[in-house]
This record gives sequence, structure tokens and C-alpha cells, in this order.
Amino acid sequence: MIAFENDRVKETVSKKGKCTWIKNPLACWTGNSQDASNGMVICDNIIVELVAAGNTPITQYQQTFDASAHVILPGLINCHHHFYQTLTRALPNALNKELFPWLQALYPVWANLNDDAIFASTQLALSELLLSGCTTAADHHYVFSSIMPHAIDAQVAAAKTIGNRVTLTRGSMSLGQSKGGLPPDSVVETDEKILGESERLINTYHDSSEESFCQIALAPCSPFSVTPDLMRETAKLSQQKNVLLHTHLGETEDENDFCLEKFGMRPVDYLEDVGWLNDRTWLAHGIHFNDDEVKRLGHACTGICHCPSSNMLLASGMCRTLDLRSAGARVGLGVDGSASNDGSNMIQEVRQAMLLQKLRYGSAKFSHHDALTMATRGSATLLHRKELGEIAVGKQADIALYSLDEPRFSGYGDAVAALILCGATKADHVMVAGEWKVKNGVMVDVDIHEIMARHRIAADRLVQQF
Repeated sequence: MIAFENDRVKETVSKKGKCTWIKNPLACWTGNSQDASNGMVICDNIIVELVAAGNTPITQYQQTFDASAHVILPGLINCHHHFYQTLTRALPNALNKELFPWLQALYPVWANLNDDAIFASTQLALSELLLSGCTTAADHHYVFSSIMPHAIDAQVAAAKTIGNRVTLTRGSMSLGQSKGGLPPDSVVETDEKILGESERLINTYHDSSEESFCQIALAPCSPFSVTPDLMRETAKLSQQKNVLLHTHLGETEDENDFCLEKFGMRPVDYLEDVGWLNDRTWLAHGIHFNDDEVKRLGHACTGICHCPSSNMLLASGMCRTLDLRSAGARVGLGVDGSASNDGSNMIQEVRQAMLLQKLRYGSAKFSHHDALTMATRGSATLLHRKELGEIAVGKQADIALYSLDEPRFSGYGDAVAALILCGATKADHVMVAGEWKVKNGVMVDVDIHEIMARHRIAADRLVQQF
């Protein structure tokens, strides 16, 4: 057994006095080398003890939870999403297109989003993620207009109703078609407006504590939709306010060509030129880097979020995850927007990552353990959340429990491997900060059918307007 030699955890145990032993799991994948074969003790929002095989807790507990029918994982962490895109899944006009034409087909639709639609889509996306075992999610919202002035405020309010931890990024587009960018001018903003709103959101909502449920990051959309000046000023604001930076980079060869034509340099050179090549930054996709660029990203400890389903659907390419990780870059996992996935399911994305990386590196070089690490501890490093991403003493009590009582798992040998190889789609129970948010596959705090009904109304309105 592993008990915590730490004053904070000792204080939690003594002060709260109400602890739960989650015992006798079918399997417990901790994300590290520690043994929790007989479960863990959780007091308040913290894991205070791991119980090894054959042992019982030394911590006094008042409740037990029998996990004998479940595989336990650390709560999954999604590092790149566009919640609003759940409103435009499988839209006929955007099907079977690569990135640039896909975006051009959808920009006019997204221009009609309003704050009510953002609230509905955020609730739906976070519910879908939570039901798949995802306890923390980062969203990249970058579409703003005169009818959608408070999108991030709406997201904060929506997230509170569901219960996941969130990193909400204040995205932006400032380089419209009239100035050589990709998006229409109707969805671009001035640098002054973007920076002012970014500072307001940080001051209002950003919580840097270990227990945080809401953090704010800054996320100009991409090299083809923002100006270099905005990138530089955003980097300065990020450093001043001690928040993270996020953007799309290296997703397609079209992007490389755009950067060479527009800026006279490749994307990683551009990233360095605008002050973003550092460990405060995490990038979505990160596919089209050459060997030297991989080394530079690794030397800077820049983060890369792998988005396998999206990369396959848009035929963007395959991220060099192992090469980036070997070079020193931090690598996590994301589902990406629901219009290029078209789902928000993290446990399925773990399987996709495993399959795609086996295809790239060979079956023996990338295992289900590698994919799970990417979705937990790896993603936690991208978001600078060292208190998340693994089951260990002192970490936040974010866990997901999965049942193998389905036909797809019948005959399994290794329970953890079966979870990924046989294609788990949903969690049975999910805990965030020591509180059950999903029990027996049902969300505890909200009615998913009501959320879906409001979401369908918002989606229908959006498409009808277009």
C-alpha cells in the first residue's frame, strides 16, 4: 500500500473525516508504475492512498465502492476540441473535403452562431465527453460576431452545469479574405477587441489552483486566419498573465504553402518569429514538421495535441508522436471539432490513436499503454495540470470506471487491453474531484435528453438560417 507523506493530504484526511475506499477493481491502470490492484482511498477531492494487491487501507474510511466489475482509469483529458461544431455534424455541404475547402464550406454557417447556441453546444459536447470517461477538456472557440459577443462567458456557465474541468481558450480570427486570409471578413475582429476581451476573460474566470475547474488560455486560430502582430501581442499578454497559448499548426501542407507565400517562412519558423516557440504553447495537430523542426519543438518543450480521427477524416496526415516525444516535446490527445470527427468520445479516440500510430511506427512500437498515456498524463502536461492525469497519492480524484459486460469484450484476456482493443464506447461511472458525475452510465446532475432537445433546436436553427 502507498500512503501519502504530505501535510496537505494528511490535513485533508483529518479535516474532512469522510473517505471512500474504491476497492477490488477488475483492473486499475494508474498511468504510472504504482500498484492500486486493490483500489484507492479518496478523501474529499484527493486520492490519499493506493491499496496494493492483498492489502487493505491504513486510512480510516467510512464508505466503500465495489469496483470488482470495472476497469479503472485516470479521468481522460481532451486537449483540443471545438464544442460549437457539434451543431454542424455530418453537414452535407462539408462532406468529403480537405481542410481549406471544408472550412470555407462551414465559415458562413458558423457566422450565424449566437450565445444560446454556444451554451447548448458546450453542454452537449461536455456531456458526450463525460459519458466517455473524459473529466477535463480544452475547447478552442475562435468564431465571434456581433450576434455572439459573449461566447466564452456562455461556455463558462454551461460547463458549471455539467461538471467537467475545462480549459476554455479565447480564440480569434483577425486576417479576413480581403487581407489575404482564409475566413470571411464577417467573422474577423480587430486586434484591440481580441486582446481586450482576452484580458477580461482571464481576469474574470481564470483559476490557477490545483482544484481549478476553469482555466483560460489564449488561442489565435491559425497562421492563415490571424496577423503576426496579434500573435506577438497575445504572447506578451500570455506571459504577463501567466496563461497558456494554443493554436493550430502543421496540420496540412496547404498551411505550409500559405506560410511560405504569406510570411516567407515555414510554420515553425513563424512560430518562433512571433514568440510562441516555448513550453507555454501547445499546438493542435502538428503533422507536417521536418526532422529539424521536430528537434526544435522538442528543445522548446512545446506541446502537440494529436487528433487522429480528424486527421484521418480530412486526410491531413499522421502526427509523428514518438519522434516528437523522443525529441522532448509534450504529446497529448484530442478529439478535435465534432464537424471533423464527428464525435466527442475520448475512449474511442484512444483506440484511434493506437491504431493510427501502429500504422505509422509498427505494431510493436506503439501499444494501448502508449495511447492511454497520451490521453491522460500526456494531455495533463499539455495543460500544465500536474495534479491530473494519473492515479497517484496527492492527485485530484478524477477517475473513470468501465464495465466489460458487453458482447464486444466477451473472451478477453487482459482487461485493460480489452478496453481499448475491443472498442469501449462509454464509461459506467465517472468521478470528478471526488464527486460522482456519472453513475451506471447516467449523468447525475443533468438530464441528457433535455440537453439533446435544446441542442437539436439550436442546430436546426443554424442550418435553416444558412
